Amino acid sequence: MTKIGEKRITTVRTRGGNKKFRALRLDSGNFSWGTEVCTRKVRVLDVKYNASNNELVRTKTLVKGAIVLIDAHPFKSWYESHYGVKIGQGKGPAEADSEETKQSEHVKRKLAARQKGRTLEEVIDSQMASGRLLAKITSRPGQSGRCDGQILEGAELAFYQKQMKH
Repeated sequence: MTKIGEKRITTVRTRGGNKKFRALRLDSGNFSWGTEVCTRKVRVLDVKYNASNNELVRTKTLVKGAIVLIDAHPFKSWYESHYGVKIGQGKGPAEADSEETKQSEHVKRKLAARQKGRTLEEVIDSQMASGRLLAKITSRPGQSGRCDGQILEGAELAFYQKQMKH
C-alpha cells in the first residue's frame, strides 16, 4: 500500500527473474494535462476521493483510480509562458499589461497565433488560483513504483466534484 511521503521504493523479484518496483511511499509523479498536451512532474498533496473505499482516503493511500490534489504551479507557469497570459487571478482586474517585457516581433506574433485557439475552463482557472488541481492516478504505484496520472477536466471533473460533495 503506497502512502504519501518521502520516496521509498523496494524491488520485488517476480517470476522469471523480472522485477517489480513496489512504492511504499511517494510524494510526486508525472501528471498530464490532456487538453493542453503538457506533462509535468508535480507534488502529490492529498488524497481526496476513492471510489472503492473511503478508508483509503482517510489513510492517504495512493492507488490506481484515486482522485488526488496536486500542486498547480508547474502547469500555471507553463501556461503563462506558453500563451503569455496570467491565469488564476480570480475575479479581480487583470494587471498583466502593467509589466511589459521586451519581446521580439516574432515572439509577439507567435503568442498572438496561440491566443486564437486558447480556451480555459472556468473551473480549472479557479483551481489554478487556489494553487491546487484535482487529478486522477492512472498508474499502479504498488506495481510500477511510480505515481502518474492526468488532470481532471470537463465532465469527468464535474462528476468527481459531485461525488465528493456527498
